[in-house]
Amino acid sequence: MFIKTIEPDEATGEIAALYAAEKESMGRVMQATQCWSARPDVILPVENLLHQIRDGFSLGLLSFRLITFVCAKHVPSSYCSHVYFRSLSGVLGREQTLAVRRDYRTAGLTAQQVEMLAYAEQITLDASKITEAHIQRLRSVGLTDVNIADIALAASFRSFMSRYFDAVGATAEPEFLDDDPTVRDEMVAVRK
Repeated sequence: MFIKTIEPDEATGEIAALYAAEKESMGRVMQATQCWSARPDVILPVENLLHQIRDGFSLGLLSFRLITFVCAKHVPSSYCSHVYFRSLSGVLGREQTLAVRRDYRTAGLTAQQVEMLAYAEQITLDASKITEAHIQRLRSVGLTDVNIADIALAASFRSFMSRYFDAVGATAEPEFLDDDPTVRDEMVAVRK
């Protein structure tokens, strides 16, 4: 990490409680969480917003993870790519997750998932180019306005989060790195 953060053994109060909950659920405090502690006044609102978006996501956790994974590729973010590759591989299988990374349009996803990811990708690349035609394509595959708002929230939030993680030097924990060096390299955003 490039910046000074609150280490788990130094945490007190609400940050200690947040760290303890993450240790309980994940066995560790992730750098993605710890990096926010450089601004203790921001860590809890950011964590709460993440949980509000993810836990109430109208299209389910799989869709939230797919959006996050595709957006991480285009931010680009090594941290989020590694973490969500591992997460999605456990659900979709490693080969389909690699196919999503390479081209979600040909990865065996549903038409609705492909349109969802195309919208999320465009938000990540340049949201100013979103038009009513994008929204009509989403509606044509059965997505509601709530679904569309959730996709926009997830993609926008991931862009914000991923850029912050890389800006402060958060690195993926070893357990999220794939055993295959070629796959690990595919997940890496090159620092210049």
